[in-house]
Amino acid sequence: MKIKALLAIIATIFAFAISPAQADEDDGIKRLAIQVSDNFDGTMTKALNVAANFARMQSEAGNLYEIEIVTFNAGLHMLREDTSPVLERLKSFSESIPDVRFSACGNTIAGMTRQSGGTPPPILEFAEVVPGGVERLMQLDAEGWFVIRP
Repeated sequence: MKIKALLAIIATIFAFAISPAQADEDDGIKRLAIQVSDNFDGTMTKALNVAANFARMQSEAGNLYEIEIVTFNAGLHMLREDTSPVLERLKSFSESIPDVRFSACGNTIAGMTRQSGGTPPPILEFAEVVPGGVERLMQLDAEGWFVIRP
């Protein structure tokens, strides 16, 4: 019984000794998360500019990279087919820079669905719905991503 307890303690120590950020630290991949939480076309344009510039710089340097744009609150309009002020750029963006992911907050979608009488907002097909935008940003931060809000 003592051996099992000792092994459990050792396993716990190793589990907490290496955090997810530390485990990914040496893989050479540059990771950037961009928050969009307001419905201003200027903010959305800046987010896309930052993502494009980061992708270009990393590619030119020969670095591997990942970019995720996380939308929530009024920023969800960025990924709505019916209200996005940057719709045309988004469509070409997702094709020209395939290493960019777009996340749409499930909590915000639920709120917008309630406000519209039960009709969910039309979200772009390449966007991934995540349970919560803030929660997603916190998860990415814990995994060692740089999180910014332009």
